[in-house]
Amino acid sequence: MLFHPRHRWLGWVDDDPARGWRFATPAGERVEAFDAVVLALGGASWPRLGSDGAWCQVLVGASVPVAPLAPSNCGFELPWSAHLRERFAGTPVKHAALSLIDRHGRPWRRKGEFVVSAYGIEGSLVYALSAPLRDLLATGAPATLWLDWLPDTGPREIAERLRQPRGGMSFANLLRKRLRLPPIAGALLRECCPTLDQGDADAVAAALKATPLMPRAPRPIAEAISSAGGVRFDGVDGDLMLSALPGVFIAGEMLDWEAPTGGYLLSACFATGKRAGEGLVRWLAASGSNE
Repeated sequence: MLFHPRHRWLGWVDDDPARGWRFATPAGERVEAFDAVVLALGGASWPRLGSDGAWCQVLVGASVPVAPLAPSNCGFELPWSAHLRERFAGTPVKHAALSLIDRHGRPWRRKGEFVVSAYGIEGSLVYALSAPLRDLLATGAPATLWLDWLPDTGPREIAERLRQPRGGMSFANLLRKRLRLPPIAGALLRECCPTLDQGDADAVAAALKATPLMPRAPRPIAEAISSAGGVRFDGVDGDLMLSALPGVFIAGEMLDWEAPTGGYLLSACFATGKRAGEGLVRWLAASGSNE
């Protein structure tokens, strides 16, 4: 097996794979010929590391169906006040739940933790809902994430705790002592529920069970952990070979799919690589190549 570092695929000679594959190399452009190829060029997240999605234009020019690349497992922008950004940027929200209704009217709910950042929200819990939230925002409709600060406690119990004598406790201390909530809980309630009557236990309980967060947009794809979109599955066969380009196979994030960050994403990339590699071997055997 040979590795050729610092080589970048530029496309084909006269846009025809049969005429040769063009590469930019430290020694200048060179042309190579192959019996079959597996392309695993990634999506478009973190382009400074090489995955910039430039291959999309080449494949589209060859009549390969490609869905536009989009950020996945990404943060989202919210219009925080200057006070919230300065005081709470970087603060984690733990043991919480987020929910939303997607563009098809289906409910989503996940538990976990996320981080309030200077631009909005990020972290594992947000990433788990990034696909339906991104797709909802893409329709142009307003999107709301509902934050449940106490997913294992019902609103009635919360209200009962809040009705206990508070003496001279501030609202922030009341949330901390009665419900063990951090200071950011009170700050987000003031930010997201500006008309909330802090003396109304039932209203506060309802707000804690469904604090509305209004994301405006996902962060740029260059900052995303991974990307959605890519070569559509109706453009490949069962071995992930391109219907438009026999002998060219596709694997990993080049395909139009997405998965939660971490092990699921890596496992699926490895699995598609295995399928494409085995498919290439079968195709070579069927075509009579000895390479």
